[in-house]
Amino acid sequence: MGSPYEDYLNPNKVFEHYNFTKETPVPPDTPSRQAASAFIVLLCCAIILENLLVLAAVARNSKFHSAMYLFLGNLAASDLLAGVAFIANTLLSGPRTLQLTPVLWFIREGSAFITLSASVFSLLAIAIERHVAIAKVKVYGSDKSCRMLLLIGACWVISLALGGLPILGWNCLGHLDACSTVLPLYAKSYVLFVVTVFTAILLAIVALYVRIYCVVRSSHAELAGPHTLALLKTVTIVLGVFIVCWLPAFIVLLLDTSCPVRACPVLYKAHYFFAFATFNSLLNPVIYTWRSRDLRREVLRPLCCWGPRTRQGHGGTPGRCLLPLRSSSSLERGTQMPTSPTFMEGNTVV
Repeated sequence: MGSPYEDYLNPNKVFEHYNFTKETPVPPDTPSRQAASAFIVLLCCAIILENLLVLAAVARNSKFHSAMYLFLGNLAASDLLAGVAFIANTLLSGPRTLQLTPVLWFIREGSAFITLSASVFSLLAIAIERHVAIAKVKVYGSDKSCRMLLLIGACWVISLALGGLPILGWNCLGHLDACSTVLPLYAKSYVLFVVTVFTAILLAIVALYVRIYCVVRSSHAELAGPHTLALLKTVTIVLGVFIVCWLPAFIVLLLDTSCPVRACPVLYKAHYFFAFATFNSLLNPVIYTWRSRDLRREVLRPLCCWGPRTRQGHGGTPGRCLLPLRSSSSLERGTQMPTSPTFMEGNTVV
C-alpha cells in the first residue's frame, strides 16, 4: 500500500479532480473574468492598506495598548493577511490552477482559510471582550497581558489547525466521489465541518450580543446611558455586516456538501460569494475606527505627512504630524486609559 501523501506532488491530480467535479476543468479566461480578478486584487490592496494604517496606529500610540485595541489590532492583522492570501489565490486561479501540484493547491486554499478564519475568531474575541466590559466581569487581573496574549494565540492556533487539516490528510485524494465541487481536492465532510464551526461562531457572537443587549436593557441608569447605547449600536452594525458578508458563502458551502457532482450549477459561481465575503475584512476596520474619533485621527495621521500643506512647508512638519495623538476626550484627560474603552458616535469614551 502506498503512502497517502504520495500524490501530493503529482501534477496530474489537480486536473483529475477538476475534470471530475466541474463541467470544464478551468473556465475560459474571458475579459469579464479578468476584470473581476482585477477588481478583487484592487479590493484586497485596499484591505491591506487600511489594516496597515490601523496596525500602525495601535502600535505607535500607547494610548491604544488596552485590551480592546489589542484585539482590534489582532483583527486588523488577520484581515491584512486575508487580503494578501486572497490576492495570491486570485493570481494563482484560472488557467494557472491546473499547473499546481496538490500540495501547492492545499497551500493556496489553506492560506485563505487560515486568514479568513482568524478574522472571524478575532471578531469572536472582540465580542467576548465587549461582553466582559459591559457585564463588568473582572477577568483581567494583574496577569491581563498574559490572558490577552493567550486568547490571541489561541485564535491563530485554532485557525492554523482548521486551515491545515486538508494538507494533513483530511482531503479526497483517491476518493473522487467524496470531493467538494467548490473546492475539488477538499472532502465534503471537511467542508461540512468548517461550515459547522463558523455557524457555531456566528451563534456564539449572536448570543453574546443578545446578552449585552439584555444587560443594557436591565441595567441601572449609569450603565444604560448614551455611551453604552452607542456601543450597542456599534456591535449591532458589526454583527449585521458579519451576517451579510458570510451568509451567502455559508449557504453555498452547505449546498456543496449535499449536492451530487455537477447537479448544482450555482456552485460553479462560488468564487463570487467568497469574494463578497472578503468585504468583511474591508469593512471591519472602517466600523471600529470610524466610531472612535481618537482612533480614526490616529489612523489618518500618517496621511498628513503627504498632504499639500506639509509638502509645501505651510504649518506642518513630518516629525510633528507623526507625534502620538493626545486624547480629545475630557473624560480621558481626567482619568487613566481603561482596560476596555467603549465607543460612541465620534468619540472614544470610558
